[in-house]
Amino acid sequence: MKKIITVIGSYNRDMVFQTPYFPRPGETITARNFEMFSGGKGANQAVAASRLGGDVFFITKMGNDELENKSKDKFSKDGIRVNYILQDSDLPSGTAVIMVNDNGQNCIVITPGANDNLLSSDIDACSHAIEKASFVLMQLEIPYNTVKHALDISYKMKKKVILNPAPTVPLEDDIYQKLYLITPNQTEATLLTGIEVENAKSASKAADIFLKKGVQNVIITLGENGAYFKNNEEQFLVPIQEVEVKDTTGAGDIFNGALVVALSEGKNWRQAVEFANSASSIGVSRLGAQSSAPYRNEISI
Repeated sequence: MKKIITVIGSYNRDMVFQTPYFPRPGETITARNFEMFSGGKGANQAVAASRLGGDVFFITKMGNDELENKSKDKFSKDGIRVNYILQDSDLPSGTAVIMVNDNGQNCIVITPGANDNLLSSDIDACSHAIEKASFVLMQLEIPYNTVKHALDISYKMKKKVILNPAPTVPLEDDIYQKLYLITPNQTEATLLTGIEVENAKSASKAADIFLKKGVQNVIITLGENGAYFKNNEEQFLVPIQEVEVKDTTGAGDIFNGALVVALSEGKNWRQAVEFANSASSIGVSRLGAQSSAPYRNEISI
């Protein structure tokens, strides 16, 4: 039987503009292309995990209109258990405006919408999804107090909690002590530790701070330089495959979704990071976040 993964996090409508470059203040430019996708860090991670073979519950809150109902149907077709996708009768879904330049880099503005109304009481109502899970994956695009509450419940139930600390906010020490794994990128690791993370050497120093705070395992993603892993027994850098980068939106989400699938299947740390790197490499070679998440048959590892 597969180990269940419960993802708790955000859902957004992504409005993606492909532009030659990012406009300067006061400048108007013409986009090469415009598309709308389902997005949000929580949703992206849930889709990535499910497409790669995970048995996934998704706890989120979206607006209540025809577009969101269609998105829920898509989640179901991707194999996600949608029992705990909640709908807000008053607020619209979160919305992200994303510009992607010719180098594949992005610039994003988000309005939270219904994500800001995913409350601790909602987590209580959805606690069955946590109870059934072996791994709980969370991010920080929902209210901080909701994240803390979900973490407390998961910790009391002795679940392995993975926190992708994005977008970054200062974290209290007791949060670190309840984490099985933290997965910041180099910018997030810098903000949380005060160590300027640029390479494996500086990532090791940042990881030490997380470990001293009580986190059991640390993975710091380093973009084109791969991903660095450290715990109290081992440490290593796993390089990433070079690909033609079209859009980095959602790359970290695909990495996290793939990683938790690998861990749920009993892969060791190096194998899990290699699997996640491979999935992320495929993702950045395509446009969009959820739309770029690969399927299991696309990964040879």
